[in-house]
Amino acid sequence: MRTITQVAILALLGGAGAGWHFYADKLGVPAPAQLLGLQPAQQQARGGGPVGPVGVIVQPVRVAPVVERVESVGTVRAREAVTITSKVAGIVETIRFTEGQLVPAGETLVQLDAAALRAELDQARALLDDARNQLVRARQLQAGQTIAAQRLETLEALSRQAEGRVRQAEARLEELRVIAPFAGRVGLRAVSPGALIQPGTAITTLDDTARVRVEFAVPEVHLARIRVGSGVTARSNAYGSRRFLGTVAVIDTRIDPATRSVRVISEFDNSDEALRPGLFLTVELVLEQREQALLIAEEAIDPVGDRAFVFVVRDGRARRQEVRLGLRLPGEVEVREGLNAGEPVVVRGIQRLRNDLPVRVTETLTRPTS
Repeated sequence: MRTITQVAILALLGGAGAGWHFYADKLGVPAPAQLLGLQPAQQQARGGGPVGPVGVIVQPVRVAPVVERVESVGTVRAREAVTITSKVAGIVETIRFTEGQLVPAGETLVQLDAAALRAELDQARALLDDARNQLVRARQLQAGQTIAAQRLETLEALSRQAEGRVRQAEARLEELRVIAPFAGRVGLRAVSPGALIQPGTAITTLDDTARVRVEFAVPEVHLARIRVGSGVTARSNAYGSRRFLGTVAVIDTRIDPATRSVRVISEFDNSDEALRPGLFLTVELVLEQREQALLIAEEAIDPVGDRAFVFVVRDGRARRQEVRLGLRLPGEVEVREGLNAGEPVVVRGIQRLRNDLPVRVTETLTRPTS
């Protein structure tokens, strides 16, 4: 009872510290750690002074290439796409394509009834032949000065008019032939032989899908790092794990004020025609690629507010080092400033460390921790 009373009085006067140990020695009272049953290593864990180097696990800063990307969504569009229509009204005489067929540029797709225009063309050609014959005879007579110069000029004008009527009839006849403006694959047809169509009536579609375009939006903060020719990777749920590789072809000249983003058009080779117009894609745009990036384990980071620190083992001591972080990867983070390649960074045991504390390396990891 007497001993307990003495301990209580000493605790009120000075608590732990040098005074405590002085009186404890005089009175024969056990030290606080002994009263609590703590061992020396446990004293450090409870906030006491260190009794030796702290065991830590380190991993050297490794060098590896990293690729910084931004993800977006887009829709496949044909490089060239058009709805095939007729310029003039007419009766469908023949349909010369099969749905889904690959056709060359200039191929006749639909022929409209041209009987009346062929007759007009024949008549125009006959008038042209007559006008030319009269002009030839007039020029022969002019050599003997048996025809007036004014008459010769009139016949030359009539000949040119006849030529114009022939070309006009040929042009009108050509309008009755609906052709493919470029090479591509035709879609489903919307008319049948014998149907009367008007200008603008949809006949079928034509898409050039040998190369396709994908349009997507990128936040304006990345504008300075977008380049024509940058790599683009796309994927679709329709094709599982397959990846399609393309490049940036066009960057819009304006920023959308509503979304604060810029439109980007990329082009993809589509020789197997796997990418169909209208297909939804998830797109990854390469912003920057660094071949000699410095990487450390994510668990080595000791964040303080908006700053980041790590502990580097130098000369047997833990040195607290501020770092500037870059790209985050699964289980790792890029260090842009503050470290050098190969430096041993503490990845486990940082909770017990403070700057300049003696440490003992118990294990050195050679691979990422996750």
